[in-house]
Amino acid sequence: MTVYLDHAATTPVLPTAVAALADALARPGNPSSLHASGRGARRTVEEARERLAASLGARPSEVVLTSGGTEADNLAVEGLFRARRAVDARRRRVLVSAVDHHAVLHPAAWLASHAGAEALRLDEPRALDALHDELAAHADEVALVSVMWANNEVGALQPLAEVVAAAHAHGIPVHADAVQAVGQVPVDFGASGLDAMTVTAHKLGGPVGVGALLARRGLALEPVLHGGGQERGVRSGTLSAPLAAAFAVAAEAAVAGRSSYAARVGALRDRLVAGVLGTVPGATLRGPDAARRLPANAHLTFAGCEGDSLLYLLDAAGVEVSTGSACQAGVPQPSHVLLAMGIREDDARGALRFSFGHTSTDDDVDRVLAVLPGVVERARAAGLVAGHTVTHDVAHA
Repeated sequence: MTVYLDHAATTPVLPTAVAALADALARPGNPSSLHASGRGARRTVEEARERLAASLGARPSEVVLTSGGTEADNLAVEGLFRARRAVDARRRRVLVSAVDHHAVLHPAAWLASHAGAEALRLDEPRALDALHDELAAHADEVALVSVMWANNEVGALQPLAEVVAAAHAHGIPVHADAVQAVGQVPVDFGASGLDAMTVTAHKLGGPVGVGALLARRGLALEPVLHGGGQERGVRSGTLSAPLAAAFAVAAEAAVAGRSSYAARVGALRDRLVAGVLGTVPGATLRGPDAARRLPANAHLTFAGCEGDSLLYLLDAAGVEVSTGSACQAGVPQPSHVLLAMGIREDDARGALRFSFGHTSTDDDVDRVLAVLPGVVERARAAGLVAGHTVTHDVAHA
Protein backbone atom coordinates (compact mmCIF):
# COMPACT_ATOMS: atom_id res chain seq x y z
CA MET A 1 0.00 0.00 0.00
CA THR A 2 1.27 3.47 -0.90
CA VAL A 3 1.95 5.97 1.88
CA TYR A 4 1.06 9.45 0.65
CA LEU A 5 2.78 12.23 2.59
CA ASP A 6 2.70 15.03 0.02
CA HIS A 7 -0.53 16.72 1.09
CA ALA A 8 1.10 20.17 0.82
CA ALA A 9 1.29 19.55 -2.93
CA THR A 10 -2.33 18.43 -3.12
CA THR A 11 -4.57 16.52 -0.74
CA PRO A 12 -7.27 13.97 -1.68
CA VAL A 13 -10.66 15.47 -2.42
CA LEU A 14 -13.15 15.11 0.43
CA PRO A 15 -16.18 12.87 -0.31
CA THR A 16 -18.53 15.76 0.46
CA ALA A 17 -16.71 17.95 -2.07
CA VAL A 18 -16.88 15.16 -4.67
CA ALA A 19 -20.64 14.92 -4.09
CA ALA A 20 -21.10 18.68 -4.46
CA LEU A 21 -19.03 18.68 -7.64
CA ALA A 22 -20.93 15.76 -9.17
CA ASP A 23 -24.30 17.28 -8.31
CA ALA A 24 -23.45 20.61 -9.94
CA LEU A 25 -21.85 18.94 -12.97
CA ALA A 26 -25.16 17.24 -13.70
CA ARG A 27 -26.87 20.62 -14.15
CA PRO A 28 -26.17 22.75 -17.26
CA GLY A 29 -25.80 26.49 -17.39
CA ASN A 30 -23.27 29.28 -17.85
CA PRO A 31 -23.41 31.61 -14.82
CA SER A 32 -23.37 34.60 -17.19
CA SER A 33 -26.39 33.42 -19.16
CA LEU A 34 -29.78 35.02 -18.46
CA HIS A 35 -32.06 32.02 -18.99
CA ALA A 36 -33.21 29.68 -16.23
CA SER A 37 -30.23 27.32 -16.46
CA GLY A 38 -27.84 30.26 -16.40
CA ARG A 39 -29.57 31.76 -13.39
CA GLY A 40 -29.36 28.39 -11.65
CA ALA A 41 -25.62 28.22 -12.29
CA ARG A 42 -25.25 31.80 -11.07
CA ARG A 43 -27.12 30.89 -7.91
CA THR A 44 -24.71 28.01 -7.30
CA VAL A 45 -21.73 30.34 -7.74
CA GLU A 46 -23.09 33.04 -5.46
CA GLU A 47 -24.04 30.57 -2.75
CA ALA A 48 -20.51 29.17 -2.94
CA ARG A 49 -19.09 32.68 -2.73
CA GLU A 50 -21.14 33.37 0.40
CA ARG A 51 -20.03 30.13 2.04
CA LEU A 52 -16.39 30.78 1.20
CA ALA A 53 -16.61 34.29 2.61
CA ALA A 54 -18.18 33.01 5.83
CA SER A 55 -15.46 30.38 6.23
CA LEU A 56 -12.62 32.84 5.65
CA GLY A 57 -13.80 35.93 7.51
CA ALA A 58 -14.59 37.95 4.40
CA ARG A 59 -17.55 39.62 2.74
CA PRO A 60 -18.97 37.84 -0.32
CA SER A 61 -18.13 40.87 -2.46
CA GLU A 62 -14.46 40.43 -1.50
CA VAL A 63 -14.20 36.91 -2.97
CA VAL A 64 -12.81 36.94 -6.52
CA LEU A 65 -12.91 33.42 -7.91
CA THR A 66 -9.90 32.27 -9.95
CA SER A 67 -8.50 29.10 -11.48
CA GLY A 68 -6.27 28.52 -8.47
CA GLY A 69 -3.55 29.95 -6.26
CA THR A 70 -1.13 30.84 -9.05
CA GLU A 71 -3.64 33.00 -10.87
CA ALA A 72 -4.72 34.66 -7.62
CA ASP A 73 -1.10 35.45 -6.69
CA ASN A 74 -0.44 36.88 -10.16
CA LEU A 75 -3.58 39.01 -9.99
CA ALA A 76 -2.56 40.35 -6.59
CA VAL A 77 1.04 41.20 -7.47
CA GLU A 78 0.55 42.45 -11.03
CA GLY A 79 -2.90 43.92 -10.44
CA LEU A 80 -1.87 45.90 -7.37
CA PHE A 81 1.35 47.13 -8.96
CA ARG A 82 -0.34 48.38 -12.12
CA ALA A 83 -3.17 50.04 -10.23
CA ARG A 84 -0.87 51.79 -7.80
CA ARG A 85 1.58 52.85 -10.53
CA ALA A 86 -1.26 54.30 -12.61
CA VAL A 87 -2.10 56.69 -9.78
CA ASP A 88 1.45 57.47 -8.67
CA ALA A 89 4.35 56.81 -11.06
CA ARG A 90 6.79 56.75 -8.15
CA ARG A 91 5.25 53.50 -6.88
CA ARG A 92 7.64 51.14 -8.61
CA ARG A 93 9.07 49.04 -5.75
CA VAL A 94 7.58 45.60 -5.07
CA LEU A 95 8.60 44.03 -1.76
CA VAL A 96 8.26 40.24 -1.54
CA SER A 97 9.43 37.64 0.93
CA ALA A 98 12.45 35.74 -0.37
CA VAL A 99 10.85 32.49 0.86
CA ASP A 100 7.59 33.09 -1.00
CA HIS A 101 6.08 30.79 -3.62
CA HIS A 102 7.24 31.17 -7.20
CA ALA A 103 3.70 32.31 -8.08
CA VAL A 104 4.63 35.52 -6.21
CA LEU A 105 8.36 35.72 -6.92
CA HIS A 106 8.07 35.22 -10.68
CA PRO A 107 5.39 37.89 -11.29
CA ALA A 108 7.50 40.33 -9.27
CA ALA A 109 10.54 39.47 -11.39
CA TRP A 110 8.47 39.79 -14.57
CA LEU A 111 7.31 43.25 -13.55
CA ALA A 112 10.94 44.21 -13.00
CA SER A 113 11.89 42.97 -16.47
CA HIS A 114 8.90 44.26 -18.41
CA ALA A 115 6.99 46.93 -16.51
CA GLY A 116 9.54 49.21 -14.87
CA ALA A 117 9.26 47.71 -11.39
CA GLU A 118 12.05 47.25 -8.88
CA ALA A 119 11.51 43.93 -7.11
CA LEU A 120 13.17 43.52 -3.72
CA ARG A 121 13.31 40.19 -1.88
CA LEU A 122 13.27 40.31 1.90
CA ASP A 123 15.70 37.63 3.11
CA GLU A 124 15.32 35.56 6.24
CA PRO A 125 15.97 35.55 9.12
CA ARG A 126 15.69 39.34 9.37
CA ALA A 127 13.01 39.92 6.75
CA LEU A 128 10.94 42.06 9.10
CA ASP A 129 13.95 44.27 9.86
CA ALA A 130 14.64 44.54 6.13
CA LEU A 131 11.04 45.60 5.56
CA HIS A 132 11.27 48.32 8.21
CA ASP A 133 14.54 49.56 6.70
CA GLU A 134 13.06 49.65 3.21
CA LEU A 135 9.94 51.50 4.34
CA ALA A 136 12.00 54.01 6.29
CA ALA A 137 14.04 54.81 3.20
CA HIS A 138 11.60 54.38 0.31
CA ALA A 139 8.01 54.21 1.59
CA ASP A 140 6.72 56.67 -1.01
CA GLU A 141 8.09 54.43 -3.81
CA VAL A 142 6.62 51.12 -2.61
CA ALA A 143 3.63 49.79 -4.55
CA LEU A 144 2.88 46.71 -2.45
CA VAL A 145 4.20 44.16 0.02
CA SER A 146 3.59 40.42 -0.36
CA VAL A 147 4.42 37.77 2.24
CA MET A 148 3.25 34.20 2.80
CA TRP A 149 0.89 33.40 5.63
CA ALA A 150 2.64 30.04 5.93
CA ASN A 151 5.57 28.75 3.88
CA ASN A 152 4.87 25.82 1.59
CA GLU A 153 8.24 24.14 2.16
CA VAL A 154 9.24 24.49 5.81
CA GLY A 155 5.80 25.41 7.14
CA ALA A 156 6.99 28.63 8.81
CA LEU A 157 4.26 31.02 9.93
CA GLN A 158 5.13 34.59 9.00
CA PRO A 159 4.67 37.65 11.28
CA LEU A 160 1.70 38.99 9.31
CA ALA A 161 0.42 41.37 11.98
CA GLU A 162 3.76 43.14 12.16
CA VAL A 163 4.08 43.31 8.37
CA VAL A 164 0.57 44.73 7.97
CA ALA A 165 1.12 47.32 10.69
CA ALA A 166 4.41 48.45 9.19
CA ALA A 167 3.06 48.74 5.65
CA HIS A 168 -0.26 50.31 6.57
CA ALA A 169 1.54 53.02 8.54
CA HIS A 170 2.63 54.25 5.10
CA GLY A 171 -0.61 53.49 3.26
CA ILE A 172 0.90 50.49 1.44
CA PRO A 173 -1.33 47.47 0.65
CA VAL A 174 -0.30 43.97 1.79
CA HIS A 175 -1.03 40.65 0.09
CA ALA A 176 -0.50 37.22 1.61
CA ASP A 177 -0.52 33.77 0.05
CA ALA A 178 -2.57 31.74 2.55
CA VAL A 179 -2.80 28.62 0.39
CA GLN A 180 -1.11 26.38 2.97
CA ALA A 181 -2.61 28.03 6.04
CA VAL A 182 -6.36 27.49 5.64
CA GLY A 183 -7.52 24.49 7.64
CA GLN A 184 -4.29 24.27 9.65
CA VAL A 185 -4.21 27.56 11.55
CA PRO A 186 -6.91 30.20 12.18
CA VAL A 187 -7.38 32.32 9.05
CA ASP A 188 -9.67 35.35 9.18
CA PHE A 189 -9.26 37.77 6.29
CA GLY A 190 -11.09 40.64 7.94
CA ALA A 191 -9.28 40.34 11.25
CA SER A 192 -5.87 39.99 9.56
CA GLY A 193 -5.93 43.52 8.17
CA LEU A 194 -4.68 42.22 4.84
CA ASP A 195 -5.72 43.94 1.64
CA ALA A 196 -5.57 40.78 -0.46
CA MET A 197 -5.21 37.07 0.29
CA THR A 198 -4.79 33.99 -1.90
CA VAL A 199 -6.52 30.66 -1.22
CA THR A 200 -7.03 27.53 -3.29
CA ALA A 201 -9.22 24.45 -3.10
CA HIS A 202 -6.93 21.50 -3.71
CA LYS A 203 -4.80 22.10 -0.61
CA LEU A 204 -7.77 21.68 1.73
CA GLY A 205 -9.82 18.85 0.24
CA GLY A 206 -11.36 20.49 -2.82
CA PRO A 207 -10.67 19.92 -6.52
CA VAL A 208 -7.79 21.26 -8.58
CA GLY A 209 -8.68 24.17 -10.85
CA VAL A 210 -10.39 26.66 -8.53
CA GLY A 211 -9.16 29.21 -6.02
CA ALA A 212 -9.82 32.78 -4.99
CA LEU A 213 -8.23 36.12 -4.33
CA LEU A 214 -9.84 37.82 -1.38
CA ALA A 215 -9.59 41.54 -2.08
CA ARG A 216 -11.00 44.11 0.31
CA ARG A 217 -13.71 46.41 -0.93
CA GLY A 218 -12.31 49.51 -2.60
CA LEU A 219 -8.93 47.92 -3.37
CA ALA A 220 -7.78 49.02 -6.82
CA LEU A 221 -6.71 46.10 -9.04
CA GLU A 222 -5.86 46.06 -12.71
CA PRO A 223 -6.99 42.84 -14.46
CA VAL A 224 -4.47 40.30 -15.69
CA LEU A 225 -7.05 38.45 -17.82
CA HIS A 226 -9.25 40.46 -20.17
CA GLY A 227 -12.58 39.45 -21.63
CA GLY A 228 -16.14 39.46 -20.39
CA GLY A 229 -15.49 41.41 -17.21
CA GLN A 230 -16.62 38.79 -14.71
CA GLU A 231 -15.57 38.96 -11.05
CA ARG A 232 -15.67 42.69 -10.33
CA GLY A 233 -14.18 43.34 -13.75
CA VAL A 234 -10.75 42.11 -12.64
CA ARG A 235 -10.94 38.42 -13.60
CA SER A 236 -12.62 37.63 -16.90
CA GLY A 237 -13.60 34.09 -17.81
CA THR A 238 -16.55 31.75 -17.49
CA LEU A 239 -16.93 30.66 -13.90
CA SER A 240 -17.20 26.98 -13.07
CA ALA A 241 -20.25 26.56 -10.85
CA PRO A 242 -19.34 22.92 -10.01
CA LEU A 243 -15.80 23.78 -8.96
CA ALA A 244 -16.98 26.74 -6.89
CA ALA A 245 -19.54 24.59 -5.10
CA ALA A 246 -16.96 21.90 -4.28
CA PHE A 247 -14.47 24.55 -3.12
CA ALA A 248 -17.00 26.02 -0.70
CA VAL A 249 -17.86 22.62 0.78
CA ALA A 250 -14.18 21.74 1.26
CA ALA A 251 -13.38 25.10 2.84
CA GLU A 252 -16.26 24.79 5.28
CA ALA A 253 -15.14 21.33 6.33
CA ALA A 254 -11.49 22.36 6.67
CA VAL A 255 -12.28 25.38 8.79
CA ALA A 256 -14.89 23.61 10.96
CA GLY A 257 -12.58 20.70 11.71
CA ARG A 258 -9.37 22.70 12.01
CA SER A 259 -8.69 22.30 15.73
CA SER A 260 -9.05 18.53 15.87
CA TYR A 261 -7.30 18.12 12.52
CA ALA A 262 -4.32 20.22 13.61
CA ALA A 263 -3.97 18.25 16.85
CA ARG A 264 -4.11 14.90 15.07
CA VAL A 265 -1.71 15.64 12.22
CA GLY A 266 0.57 17.58 14.57
CA ALA A 267 0.95 14.48 16.73
CA LEU A 268 1.74 12.37 13.66
CA ARG A 269 4.28 14.96 12.52
CA ASP A 270 5.97 15.09 15.92
CA ARG A 271 6.24 11.29 16.09
CA LEU A 272 7.76 11.17 12.62
CA VAL A 273 10.31 13.88 13.41
CA ALA A 274 11.33 12.27 16.69
CA GLY A 275 11.66 8.89 15.01
CA VAL A 276 13.75 10.21 12.11
CA LEU A 277 16.07 12.25 14.30
CA GLY A 278 16.50 9.26 16.59
CA THR A 279 17.29 6.70 13.90
CA VAL A 280 18.90 8.51 10.96
CA PRO A 281 22.36 10.01 11.56
CA GLY A 282 22.86 13.34 9.84
CA ALA A 283 19.14 14.19 9.73
CA THR A 284 18.29 17.80 10.62
CA LEU A 285 14.87 19.38 11.10
CA ARG A 286 14.65 22.67 9.22
CA GLY A 287 12.36 25.60 9.88
CA PRO A 288 10.93 27.02 13.09
CA ASP A 289 9.76 25.22 16.21
CA ALA A 290 6.31 23.63 16.36
CA ALA A 291 4.64 26.77 17.75
CA ARG A 292 5.56 28.72 14.61
CA ARG A 293 5.16 25.91 12.08
CA LEU A 294 2.17 24.39 10.32
CA PRO A 295 1.10 21.25 12.19
CA ALA A 296 1.14 19.09 9.07
CA ASN A 297 4.67 19.99 7.98
CA ALA A 298 8.02 18.31 8.63
CA HIS A 299 10.99 19.45 6.56
CA LEU A 300 14.29 17.64 7.04
CA THR A 301 17.67 17.58 5.36
CA PHE A 302 19.94 14.54 5.22
CA ALA A 303 23.67 15.16 5.08
CA GLY A 304 25.48 13.54 2.18
CA CYS A 305 22.29 12.90 0.20
CA GLU A 306 20.59 14.33 -2.85
CA GLY A 307 16.90 14.99 -2.24
CA ASP A 308 15.91 13.60 -5.63
CA SER A 309 17.70 10.32 -4.90
CA LEU A 310 15.89 10.06 -1.59
CA LEU A 311 12.56 10.82 -3.28
CA TYR A 312 12.98 8.09 -5.91
CA LEU A 313 14.16 5.49 -3.42
CA LEU A 314 11.24 6.26 -1.11
CA ASP A 315 8.87 6.14 -4.06
CA ALA A 316 10.17 2.68 -4.94
CA ALA A 317 9.48 1.68 -1.33
CA GLY A 318 5.89 2.93 -1.58
CA VAL A 319 6.34 6.27 0.22
CA GLU A 320 5.47 9.49 -1.65
CA VAL A 321 6.95 12.79 -0.44
CA SER A 322 8.43 15.96 -1.93
CA THR A 323 11.97 17.27 -2.07
CA GLY A 324 11.15 20.95 -1.77
CA SER A 325 13.81 21.69 -4.40
CA ALA A 326 13.26 22.78 -7.98
CA CYS A 327 14.71 21.19 -11.11
CA GLN A 328 15.10 23.36 -14.15
CA ALA A 329 16.04 21.82 -17.50
CA GLY A 330 17.21 18.67 -15.75
CA VAL A 331 19.68 20.51 -13.50
CA PRO A 332 18.80 20.13 -9.81
CA GLN A 333 18.78 23.37 -7.87
CA PRO A 334 18.66 23.69 -4.08
CA SER A 335 15.53 25.16 -2.58
CA HIS A 336 15.36 28.95 -2.77
CA VAL A 337 13.60 28.83 0.60
CA LEU A 338 16.44 27.04 2.36
CA LEU A 339 19.06 29.26 0.74
CA ALA A 340 17.15 32.37 1.82
CA MET A 341 17.17 30.97 5.36
CA GLY A 342 20.96 30.87 5.24
CA ILE A 343 21.34 27.11 4.86
CA ARG A 344 24.41 26.02 2.90
CA GLU A 345 23.83 24.78 -0.63
CA ASP A 346 25.29 21.32 0.08
CA ASP A 347 22.92 20.88 3.02
CA ALA A 348 19.94 22.28 1.12
CA ARG A 349 20.32 19.67 -1.62
CA GLY A 350 19.44 16.83 0.75
CA ALA A 351 15.94 18.05 1.61
CA LEU A 352 12.68 16.16 1.99
CA ARG A 353 9.27 17.59 2.89
CA PHE A 354 6.84 15.27 4.66
CA SER A 355 3.34 16.79 4.74
CA PHE A 356 0.33 15.18 6.40
CA GLY A 357 -3.37 15.37 5.61
CA HIS A 358 -6.82 14.05 6.43
CA THR A 359 -6.01 10.54 5.19
CA SER A 360 -2.74 10.24 7.17
CA THR A 361 -2.44 7.56 9.86
CA ASP A 362 -0.03 6.13 12.42
CA ASP A 363 0.65 3.30 9.99
CA ASP A 364 2.01 5.87 7.54
CA VAL A 365 4.53 7.06 10.12
CA ASP A 366 5.49 3.48 10.96
CA ARG A 367 6.16 2.72 7.30
CA VAL A 368 8.37 5.79 6.83
CA LEU A 369 10.38 5.02 9.95
CA ALA A 370 10.82 1.44 8.78
CA VAL A 371 12.20 2.26 5.33
CA LEU A 372 13.87 5.67 5.67
CA PRO A 373 17.13 4.62 7.40
CA GLY A 374 17.92 2.15 4.64
CA VAL A 375 16.93 4.64 1.95
CA VAL A 376 19.30 7.25 3.38
CA GLU A 377 22.16 4.74 3.48
CA ARG A 378 21.58 3.84 -0.18
CA ALA A 379 21.33 7.49 -1.22
CA ARG A 380 24.58 8.34 0.53
CA ALA A 381 26.33 5.41 -1.10
CA ALA A 382 24.98 6.46 -4.51
CA GLY A 383 26.11 10.03 -3.91
CA LEU A 384 29.65 8.92 -3.08
CA VAL A 385 29.80 6.84 -6.23
CA ALA A 386 28.30 9.51 -8.48
CA GLY A 387 29.99 12.48 -6.90
CA HIS A 388 26.58 13.85 -5.83
CA THR A 389 25.52 14.26 -9.47
CA VAL A 390 21.90 13.56 -10.45
CA THR A 391 20.06 14.09 -13.72
CA HIS A 392 16.45 13.51 -12.74
CA ASP A 393 13.96 16.04 -14.08
CA VAL A 394 11.14 16.33 -11.53
CA ALA A 395 8.22 18.74 -11.35
CA HIS A 396 7.55 19.86 -7.78
CA ALA A 397 4.56 21.51 -6.20
